[in-house]
Amino acid sequence: MTRVILITGISSGFGRETAKLLAEEGHSVYGTMRKECETTTLVNVLKMDLTDKESIQNVVRTIIEKEGRIDVLINNAGMHTGGPVETTPEKNIRLQIDTNFTGIVNLTNTVLPVMRNQGGGMIINISSIGGLMGLPFQAFYSASKFAIEGYSEALRIEVRGFNIKVVVVNPGDFHTSNSANRRNFLAPGGPYLEQFERSLSIIEKDEANGWSPEILAKKISVIIKRKNPRQRYVVASIEQKLAVLLKRILPGRLFMKILAGHYRTN
Repeated sequence: MTRVILITGISSGFGRETAKLLAEEGHSVYGTMRKECETTTLVNVLKMDLTDKESIQNVVRTIIEKEGRIDVLINNAGMHTGGPVETTPEKNIRLQIDTNFTGIVNLTNTVLPVMRNQGGGMIINISSIGGLMGLPFQAFYSASKFAIEGYSEALRIEVRGFNIKVVVVNPGDFHTSNSANRRNFLAPGGPYLEQFERSLSIIEKDEANGWSPEILAKKISVIIKRKNPRQRYVVASIEQKLAVLLKRILPGRLFMKILAGHYRTN
């Protein structure tokens, strides 16, 4: 069954590979990006800035005029800041939250009336392992993803009577443009400089050795095909899935020591 799919952030990484795969499978895919970028001709590319409500409304209006419906919304676009909490500039914090959380809310609110009127749909929110545990020197990235977690739980209950399914996907480390993009928003280290540099080297090494984004694209394709998808999918290595489990079952102080040990903050 072919579907009309709107996916944000297709200029690279998860978004690009997912949009490409879904289009190759025969779906009518509309992908958004803030800037012009090379992409597959199978995907209908639309320019959109998640921090601009008018931009969001224009994209949704364009799709409805052409297709008359939106079956699947994949909230993928986001950004990644890095640095100590104390020294992160307020403008970086605002941009992080406005992009990763408020932008998703505004886009979803624009799409929801469409899905209600057509009798249902699916919303897939791309969160992160960092939305299940606070990652050192990525506090505001984690905060934006934690917000997606609570938002998705509440939204799922509110829209279930309209046959709208809300799915959260939590990727672990993947080899995408995260490291390069984060370096555009690194906060100065100040008194945390030595800790920060140690942790950052581990963060970037984990990402460089992460999985290919094609793996996540295939998982999203499977989710879309399911009549009754699970509420959450953790797409990560065995070690990272174990970390998620340990976070759930261990005393907080013990898990903090394990996480601090991995990022060499102690």
